[in-house]
Amino acid sequence: MSKQPLKQLSVSELKKINKKSINLIDVREPNEFELAHIPNSTNVPLKTLLSSPNDYIKDTTHIVCASGSRSKKVCKKLHKKGFEVINILGGTSAYGKNYSLIRYIKTGK
Repeated sequence: MSKQPLKQLSVSELKKINKKSINLIDVREPNEFELAHIPNSTNVPLKTLLSSPNDYIKDTTHIVCASGSRSKKVCKKLHKKGFEVINILGGTSAYGKNYSLIRYIKTGK
């Protein structure tokens, strides 16, 4: 159990470090992730991540959702278990207001 306070980053701080080498997990549902997500993020739905965190968290892991609410709850739970996680404040919504998101365009019917 960690005694350190939960770490959090703003979207501007994330933008500065967001390279392929960071572990950035988006805990939204797959349909939310497909609409738009932060570059280099991997979709691992909240329940999946909480049920088997060792499968996805190797080193310091940045956690994001739509607004920062779900990710903060996940981070608190994982932090208590000793995982090194960082919540992204404002989530994908805040990121999308300032920077480009990855968007999938569905073609056909």
